[in-house]
Amino acid sequence: MNESTEPAIDIETLDVRYGKTIALQNVSLRVPPGAVYALLGRNGAGKSSLVRCLLGHRRPSSGRISMLGLDSWRHRAQLMERIGVVPEDPDAPPNMTADQLGRFSSHLYPQWDATGYASRLSRFEVPRDIAFARLSKGQRAQVMLSLALAAKPTVLILDDPTLGLDAVARRAVYEELVVELADRELTVLITSHDLPGIESIASNIAVLKAGELLLDEGLESLKQRFRYVAFGRVNGHGDRRDDGSDLLEGLEPLAVKSRGRGVEALVSRFDETIFERLRATPDIDSIETWSATLEDIVIALTDGGSH
Repeated sequence: MNESTEPAIDIETLDVRYGKTIALQNVSLRVPPGAVYALLGRNGAGKSSLVRCLLGHRRPSSGRISMLGLDSWRHRAQLMERIGVVPEDPDAPPNMTADQLGRFSSHLYPQWDATGYASRLSRFEVPRDIAFARLSKGQRAQVMLSLALAAKPTVLILDDPTLGLDAVARRAVYEELVVELADRELTVLITSHDLPGIESIASNIAVLKAGELLLDEGLESLKQRFRYVAFGRVNGHGDRRDDGSDLLEGLEPLAVKSRGRGVEALVSRFDETIFERLRATPDIDSIETWSATLEDIVIALTDGGSH
């Protein structure tokens, strides 16, 4: 594989077990350079276990996991010079100020960007002379992001970076990421429960459920095939056993709701030809389709269609 096609993150048949508990099973994922990969799923799906293995904090039970061509477990120290990390819980020496954290970090990273670090703190309006522990949660998250980006990483790992932040702080974090992504090629792996925010920046979506990978797909492709379809039924008779799913079979409905004589469904294989054929069915009128949000899709996949 030549350098241009070498994945930034390469995970192959990864298993993680804690005693008899299976956290991840047979997970394979390849993240190309420059992608913004969102790793989604409910609590307990295995996201944190995957991130711990990726950062070399835990050795996989089996399988292989690497970043930038290096084994994450065996080459952790070497990789940390090229990896930026923003943990779920902002973690830094509590008595150090943002300025002191910057000076300390500048000795750890050969490409440290002191000017960029100071500029981000100014944009975030983070006080630079107050101890880290005395900052708000949003300010601590912004300091962690500023530290991670100032190291000029090749890969950025964000573990639910907006958890618990208010709307203003969340927006500031995403806006900073958008600016950074526009300025240079940066590979990002982000876990999050903030699905509307993720939808604004992600290029690819991976969804975990109970330790297994449900899907790994480009966001645009995902939104093209997952759509809502709704129609009225001319001869509808209100029989609850007949929810209209038989008419939608070729579109692979995930969630079907009957509303009187109408049917509304989220389908996972939208096809224009099948849709037009459905429109021509004598028993159907007032048919329409519209886009599903990423939140709609993930909830339907991980909650078995209840939403």
